[in-house]
Amino acid sequence: MLKDSEIGNIAPVGPVGDPPASKYERLIARAKQVPAPTTIVVHPCEETALRGPIQAAEAGIIVPILVGPAAKITAVAREHGLDISSFEIVDAPHSHAAAAKAVELIRASKGELLMKGSLHTDELMREVASSTTGLRTERRISHVFILDVPTYPETLFITDAAINIFPDLDAKRDIVQNAIDLFTQVGLGTPRVAILSAVETVTPKIPSTIDAAALCKMAERGQITGGILDGPLAFDNAIDPEAAKIKGITSAVAGRAQILVVPDLEAGNMLAKNLRFLAKADAAGLVLGARVPIILTSRADSVRSRMASCAAAVLYADARRRIAALPKA
Repeated sequence: MLKDSEIGNIAPVGPVGDPPASKYERLIARAKQVPAPTTIVVHPCEETALRGPIQAAEAGIIVPILVGPAAKITAVAREHGLDISSFEIVDAPHSHAAAAKAVELIRASKGELLMKGSLHTDELMREVASSTTGLRTERRISHVFILDVPTYPETLFITDAAINIFPDLDAKRDIVQNAIDLFTQVGLGTPRVAILSAVETVTPKIPSTIDAAALCKMAERGQITGGILDGPLAFDNAIDPEAAKIKGITSAVAGRAQILVVPDLEAGNMLAKNLRFLAKADAAGLVLGARVPIILTSRADSVRSRMASCAAAVLYADARRRIAALPKA
């Protein structure tokens, strides 16, 4: 894991007390200070899918390579007045071929980031997860939402709400480690990680409480590193100091969590969408655990969310680049 001394003692992004609007802006500002990585954009054949990488490129954050039907990409750009004249386009006849070609380009070291365009997530991830031609590593692939919740002082991570449906304990260990690595390597400091369940006590009738206790013990024994874990915690005890106090929970995490690890995809997806639509949160998103970070964007994402997704991926890729350059022990 990259230490502060190895990245120039960068101050954490978005300390407690920052106004909500500054969380993403700090992330984006930091991303502008590192080299812009080549980013393989898969099938950007719809306005928002094409506008996102263009905006990130104009901000100096990424250098896009567009992969998909060249005629269609050009037609979308022309229709919406988007300038793609400076971008390389790799022609692929349809979305499936574009996903396969994009993964091939990453395997050939032609890019450091992968960015989803206007194809289905399943279609892209099928190519990424292929055991023979994909981008798998020893780590389980997982998704992290990076939320800017106006009513919460912290940048809030939720994982996994998009990839692993019912993860077992081994998968949860990787899910937690992926999120911690992202948090630390984008410059947010040491995260407080809440392992969520319906209650804050361990009970055999609720299996997620047992997993939570096991994950915390794994952290104590060095099987999970880089974060401060506590669980099981109910959602209110994880994010509200008063709720934690009423329940008599005293820990570094309770009431002040920065990473929320959910029991399963259904819980995570509902939690993230509740925060987006009821609390008016912005939600950036990345897939981790593959050879490169994968930027997942949606047509419903705001400009800030798309930029924040790119910024987080850029900072993470830069940290990985710096780690690779360190002298071998």
